[in-house]
Amino acid sequence: MRAVTRATLASAAFAGLLMQLCPQAQAADPIKLGVLEDQSGDFALATIGKVHGIELATDEINAAGGIAGRKLDLVTYDTQSDNTRYQEFMRRVLQRDKADVVFAGFSSASREAYQPIVDQLNGFVFYNNQYEGGVCDAHMVVTGAVQEQQFSTLIPWMMEKFGKNVFTIAANYNFGQISAEWVRNIVKENGGKMVGEEFVPLGVSQFSQTIQNIQKAKPDVLVTLLVGTAQASYYEQAAAANLHVPMASSVNVGQGYEHKRFKPPSLANMYVTTNWIEEVDDQKSRDFVQKWHAKFPNEPYINQEAENSYLAVYTIQGNGRAGERLDQARRPAQDHSPRRRLCGRAGGQGVPESQEPAHVAHDLSGQGG
Repeated sequence: MRAVTRATLASAAFAGLLMQLCPQAQAADPIKLGVLEDQSGDFALATIGKVHGIELATDEINAAGGIAGRKLDLVTYDTQSDNTRYQEFMRRVLQRDKADVVFAGFSSASREAYQPIVDQLNGFVFYNNQYEGGVCDAHMVVTGAVQEQQFSTLIPWMMEKFGKNVFTIAANYNFGQISAEWVRNIVKENGGKMVGEEFVPLGVSQFSQTIQNIQKAKPDVLVTLLVGTAQASYYEQAAAANLHVPMASSVNVGQGYEHKRFKPPSLANMYVTTNWIEEVDDQKSRDFVQKWHAKFPNEPYINQEAENSYLAVYTIQGNGRAGERLDQARRPAQDHSPRRRLCGRAGGQGVPESQEPAHVAHDLSGQGG
């Protein structure tokens, strides 16, 4: 295991989060945290841990006296991997439940579905996922890594080690499409060639034609950006078809722990960059895993989104004393819409880059599956 650091600007929104955390607030009032995450449906395997991470951090903070003497109360809804549920529950948690901050969403499509409601109601959301990049919004903090942080290291290394012909298979929605553009640009910048791309609709679980197309293209490197339980079926099918092209991913393994779910050699020659997974072998990680399993003994795996969500709650605690800066952090900028603003560049080709916290990216390889 090798650790490499990719520094980026921390989001300006980390300067403050909640008006209700200002010193003027009544100490007895609880701080309401809305939790809108998929506890059922196609994404649940990767997202139940997010709920557990929020619960664990909340219990720890409350046991230590809360934030400025105020306890944290959770209001949790199962969004069922359904974008319409995100819209319904986002209105409910902000208007009826009066949540001070909301943790919401796995897929980028769900994020885009609820975000106009957050802007309209002047809410504040944490999106605790690895994603494609590009969100620059006064009402949102993203705690996960982005493709620019991960692929700018991984793909050039893969091309140097295995060859410059690259094929991408990706989930067919905004995450997969924009992530594939990152791949395209990085491959071009490093003198490589895209020999194929396929975009797979969510929910698809049969990959015989895709496997044939990859075999015909004969890539040196296969980038996999597959999302959800159904699409993860690809790995066992590819292994059964004797397709053993070296794979690179920014989401698989780190999110869906496929290396634990599928028998070898399904994940052989898989290389990933992830901000955290259970296999990170240092004392802080070992202590974290131990206390997690003490509370959730049946958790099959702690993925990067679970750890992101745990840390997001502590981010609120760390910013709870920002006082007068909180109001400014929540107020949309006056000279542009808080949505659809693109930050920076990506590969020089106009793909949005966002303001993200710095991460230590762990490069991991799976040789035995």
